[in-house]
Amino acid sequence: MIQFSQVNKWYGNYHALNDITAEVKKGEVVVVCGPSGSGKSTLIRTVNRLENIKSGQLLFDGHDVQSRTNTSRELNRLRSRIGFVFQSFNLFPHLSVLENITLSPMRIHGMKRGLAREKAMQLLDRVGLANKAGAYPAQLSGGQQQRVAIARALAMEPPAMLFDEPTSALDPEMVGEVLAVMRGLADEGMTMMCVTHEMNFAREVADRVWFMDAGKILETAAPRDFFNAPQHPRAQRFLSDLRSH
Repeated sequence: MIQFSQVNKWYGNYHALNDITAEVKKGEVVVVCGPSGSGKSTLIRTVNRLENIKSGQLLFDGHDVQSRTNTSRELNRLRSRIGFVFQSFNLFPHLSVLENITLSPMRIHGMKRGLAREKAMQLLDRVGLANKAGAYPAQLSGGQQQRVAIARALAMEPPAMLFDEPTSALDPEMVGEVLAVMRGLADEGMTMMCVTHEMNFAREVADRVWFMDAGKILETAAPRDFFNAPQHPRAQRFLSDLRSH
């Protein structure tokens, strides 16, 4: 579903992504972890071209995401097939919960208002927020806003979902409600790429863990292997530091 081939990116002289070659298979849940500044968020943001790369190739479902020949229309069509959930929710504050979810299906897919509202209510029920359809983002907790953001992404019926540290802006008691929705998606076979510091989620839900540092993927392993017997010295130190905290 997602394929990185010798992907490189610089910010000025800083080599943010260093020769990344990896793939996410259809139906697979990949958790990307590593220390702050390791390139995790930059990597995931290249998948729908929120970040451009300098060299290499990045394919999403066979389409070259970073091709310089992509028109803005082609890029928007591609992005509509990639659900993206941000750290900071990014809901439209002037729209109700229901309007946040129906906007894109109506504007981009031309869905009729009645059908869009029906599907939105189904998604709100799925994330446990059917009673908040008429509320505005400012009236919701952080955990509720993030669950609305997930429902909004799902409204476009994407074949894959990207999560960029979706719980890092939440109070600890709200983290569980968001992770529960993500677990449900994984159980349903959604292709997912998740940048997160939630190691229990990685251990329980991921099919594979990618460990990054200094713009490189240093280790790729099944969760059991990664957490019980990490191979790379930097991964060993990272997990040791986590346990000590």
